[in-house]
Amino acid sequence: MIFERKLYQKMLEWKREFDGKTALLIKGARRVGKSTLAEEFAKNEYESYILIDFSIASKEVHELFEDLSDLNYLFLRLQMIYHVNLTERKSLIIFDEVQMQPLARQAIKHLVKDHRYDYIETGSLLSIKKNIKDIVIPSEETRVQLYPLDYEEFRWALGDRATIPLLRTAFENLRPLGDDLNRRLLRDFRLYMLVGGMPQAVDTFITTNNMSMVDQMKRNILELYEEDFRKIDPTGRAGMLFDAIPAELNKNASRYQVSSVIAGEKEERVREILADMQDSMTVYISYHANNPNAGMAFHKDPGRYKLFLCDTGLFVTLAFKDREFTDNEIYEKLLNNKLSTNLGYLYENMIAQMLKTGGNELFYYSFPKETSNHNYEVDFLLARKNKVCPLEVKSSGYKTHASLDAFQEKFSERIWKRYLIYTRDIRKDTDIICLPVFMVPFL
Repeated sequence: MIFERKLYQKMLEWKREFDGKTALLIKGARRVGKSTLAEEFAKNEYESYILIDFSIASKEVHELFEDLSDLNYLFLRLQMIYHVNLTERKSLIIFDEVQMQPLARQAIKHLVKDHRYDYIETGSLLSIKKNIKDIVIPSEETRVQLYPLDYEEFRWALGDRATIPLLRTAFENLRPLGDDLNRRLLRDFRLYMLVGGMPQAVDTFITTNNMSMVDQMKRNILELYEEDFRKIDPTGRAGMLFDAIPAELNKNASRYQVSSVIAGEKEERVREILADMQDSMTVYISYHANNPNAGMAFHKDPGRYKLFLCDTGLFVTLAFKDREFTDNEIYEKLLNNKLSTNLGYLYENMIAQMLKTGGNELFYYSFPKETSNHNYEVDFLLARKNKVCPLEVKSSGYKTHASLDAFQEKFSERIWKRYLIYTRDIRKDTDIICLPVFMVPFL
């Protein structure tokens, strides 16, 4: 199935505003739909196109980019190989999986200057050292990111275009939905958490209505990711760090504890691995903000962080990947609204995913309690209007919001708004906005 993606509108803007003066580079994790989106755009917006998939392209195609002295010959050969006629300023050439042919990416500078055709590049692992070694990264790229389907795109895929406008109106006006409607909307959202936003998983759900088959599709995607991690780091450390994400979040600790996953590993080496994992866009890193204010990026602690998966549907599968589908208690409990508090880390990953998809960098803040050895923790911090918005996450209802209150006492002059993210109806508790989890995309 071809799903409607919001990035399509940005692609239209690129085509209209740049008129071939830059190539469009679509970054994203494996299997988020980059190739499908690029080809759908080509079919709809151009008279003709050539899609060069460098993961399967012939040796002849790869060798064409070793010598750009005669672009006429290059274009002639491509048209003959792919049996496509290109029309000046009305045709598009797609470099799919461009990280597998760095010379093609380097060629963008000359191809864009030639200006005969438009170019779209798609790829993952684009900044891994071996993929950019000995080439000049072109500045003539407009770079965009494609994420797994967000909640609105997921509802579109199910044929629902009414829910999100309703939620947005309620959010903007702080208008309660009512307990019955809130429960129904939460049930719909839990389905998104289980299926996730990977297009193949969504397609499998729509066509089969079978969670076991959806889970198997997600396991296939996770296997691809782990193959990539073995390429990044043949020692297996990257894969170990990835696999441990659910367990580390489940500890409810103030940081990802590398020592519990890889004993005796040097932090400098871990940072290199994490940078490559982050480049794969399969994981998101939330850093501790040592000085929580609007300039949090200047005060992040590179040695204190949490890791999240790019897709919560994949997170559900990864958490139980060593068991059969029938033993995966998260599916059963979420579908029946019986998620226990010790599985609240699932919501934390979901909120991290939604914030990141919305263009936010991820930060959190923890500080010691005066009366015990435990810490207060603000799960997420957003920079807004030169101030910060602290978010405290509850996996169900709530009785207290101690971390928000303590943060208010400590940094009251820095706060714009405070949010409690939970599963009940939207409301205000003094100045705290209590927000159902499915409204997080509007923050």
